[in-house]
Amino acid sequence: MYINLKLFGRALHLSLFKSRFSVRRWAYVLFFTALFWVMWLLVVLGRALDHVFFPGFRKQPITQPVFIVAPPRSGTTLTQKLMSLDDDRFVHVKLYQTIFPAVIYQRFFDGIAWLDGHAGQVFSKFAGWIEKTFFDGWDDTHKLQFNQPEEDDGFFLYSFVSEAIYLLFPYVDELWEAGFPDALAAEDRRKLMRYYRSCLQRHLYANGPDKILLSKATQSSGAVESLREAFPDARFITIIRHPYQSVASHVSVFYPVWRAHSPDIAKDSPVSKSYARLALCWYQHLFEFGSRMNAEQYYCIDYRDLTRNPREAMEMLYKHFGWNLSDTFQSQLDAATEMQQSFKSAHEFSLEEFGLSEKWIQEQLGPLLDYYSLAR
Repeated sequence: MYINLKLFGRALHLSLFKSRFSVRRWAYVLFFTALFWVMWLLVVLGRALDHVFFPGFRKQPITQPVFIVAPPRSGTTLTQKLMSLDDDRFVHVKLYQTIFPAVIYQRFFDGIAWLDGHAGQVFSKFAGWIEKTFFDGWDDTHKLQFNQPEEDDGFFLYSFVSEAIYLLFPYVDELWEAGFPDALAAEDRRKLMRYYRSCLQRHLYANGPDKILLSKATQSSGAVESLREAFPDARFITIIRHPYQSVASHVSVFYPVWRAHSPDIAKDSPVSKSYARLALCWYQHLFEFGSRMNAEQYYCIDYRDLTRNPREAMEMLYKHFGWNLSDTFQSQLDAATEMQQSFKSAHEFSLEEFGLSEKWIQEQLGPLLDYYSLAR
């Protein structure tokens, strides 16, 4: 199983030896590093057993997968949840499936679900307790539930080529390739995509071998070229939201974790600006990527349309790709649209509190703002 040991070693060196000594940070880093390797070895074991008990996964085709890719806080979660309702067509990824990317673990949890139904939902209640205990603090930003649609970042975390590592190692510039895989050396990109393909093959094999894979990964904003090379028949859906609104929200998701292990990191610190710069590079990378893609494989949703009328946005998306909307799916979209129109996010932050400005974003993304008619 692929892991980028160069990035891993660099991250540890920066955190433990190139930063001012802090008992708190050392404790966080050593604890979560140990936990990472325990999980990594557990996953390696499960994936090895797949070759013994479920060798058929290696022949599982991945035909015209759909990748929802956009910078964080741009509506990717809403888009994924809406499209996941079309379960006659798509198979999506759930959080627990990204934590345990092996067929043998999928079958194990299928067995647990069966037992749960005959034992008064004891396991469901325990999972709910874990969600409330450990994930409750994320509810206002990105609600986490084991059995709900989730992005693919869990797969990438095991490779250490993941934006998520910045939670513990906030050295964005020094670990740039973790959040921007297209900047990796060609051989590392190929290894990463081979590993990712094996995750998707296992997922399809276990959960819907005849369906279309529906993937969502915000961090893949920096990996779209690698995805296109690995999956040349893929369809890409992106979402454009005004960066004035999304970038500060993006930084705010990670900031509480930085403060937990490194209280000296201020809101308007260089760390915040580096992380925001990554988001702007994702915007630019996707913009250039979209300009080179043919229309049959690429579609961009306007965030304003998506949140104003989700059903209409989905109808336009489906029309673009020539997909039919079933009666059941249309009814579900109606209910989702009614719910969305009454939704009001409590998660709002300003650029200024993180030391950012609209002028800075204009300097970086002026042509993109103009192209999408986003006010300067």
